[in-house]
Amino acid sequence: MSLIPKIPTIIDADKKISAIEFLQYFVLITLVLYFGKLIFIPLSFALLISFILYPVCRWFEKKGISPTIAIGISLLMVFLLMISILSLLIFQIKEFTLEWEPFKTKLLEAINQISIFISQYFNITNTEQISFFENLINHSENQVLAILESSFYSFSHTLYYAIIIPVFTALILFHRSMFTDALLNFFPSKQKGKILEILMETINAYHSFIKGMLGVYLIVGILNSIGLLIIGIPHPFMFGFIAAILTFIPYVGIMISALLPIAISWITFNSVWYPIGVIAIFSIVQILEAYIIFPYVVGNRLKINTLIIIIMITLGGILWGAAGMILFIPFTSIIKLIADRTESLKAISILLGDGKQKKEKTA
Repeated sequence: MSLIPKIPTIIDADKKISAIEFLQYFVLITLVLYFGKLIFIPLSFALLISFILYPVCRWFEKKGISPTIAIGISLLMVFLLMISILSLLIFQIKEFTLEWEPFKTKLLEAINQISIFISQYFNITNTEQISFFENLINHSENQVLAILESSFYSFSHTLYYAIIIPVFTALILFHRSMFTDALLNFFPSKQKGKILEILMETINAYHSFIKGMLGVYLIVGILNSIGLLIIGIPHPFMFGFIAAILTFIPYVGIMISALLPIAISWITFNSVWYPIGVIAIFSIVQILEAYIIFPYVVGNRLKINTLIIIIMITLGGILWGAAGMILFIPFTSIIKLIADRTESLKAISILLGDGKQKKEKTA
């Protein structure tokens, strides 16, 4: 007799999963995902992109274009989109450098005012302040090396992902029939129709996720623009939507997008309160996006309750960092699609669901 418990599938309609078995599977899957993230992260992104590009490839193929060329055109479209975002980022940095000289003057004036304030109210002379910063710089060599090492590590991973993700995506799209046949052969003939149905609904779920993300960016852009317009920042809609688009780059994007409106507001109004207002608006909108807008808009499209969305974002961040915060949501929708059609996973289906289906039945 095998000591390994049998994994329930759609075939095991009457078999229930015990709490111990569920915990075992959860711990095992968590460990595999964490230690295998170097391969699973790009593979997951490739799977996500291939699901999004599948209808595009099918459309080109129906027009008589060969699958290889159709895949190449689809990937080129994604590449051009990424280049557009990168160009927007470069334009942002270039515009900021044009404002650097007056910005530097304002910065030095602010530092001087802070130094005078410290001297007056804390009895710390200018010489003591300079000495403090010199000591701080002298003892920060190890921190600088650690930051450089971390930056190089992140850059190497980003370069690896940039190369391997398109390769994985192209191979998944090119061999999609083979992968589908292999998947179906794991199940008896009577279950193949249900498996295909789940597969197609999974693809639709990914489309819903992307549509939800576009809705999130639109709402965030509008809120950013309105906030900047209220406090009187020049070109509020341009800055607001640039910040919304650059939130695609977690953490770093919003900080970079805030630099230019902060600098321009400081130079234009000669007051520190306007830059503080810009930071406050972007911070508030980011909090709303993370805890209300994203869970509500994307969660509703995927029919997953808000609590589970927030938990999965947090868990994804712990296991895979920023990539996990993006990828774990559609993965959760796939689990729910399978759980909805598996009697032994009914409890998971109820737990992940938004409760609307039950309310409709009750009504």
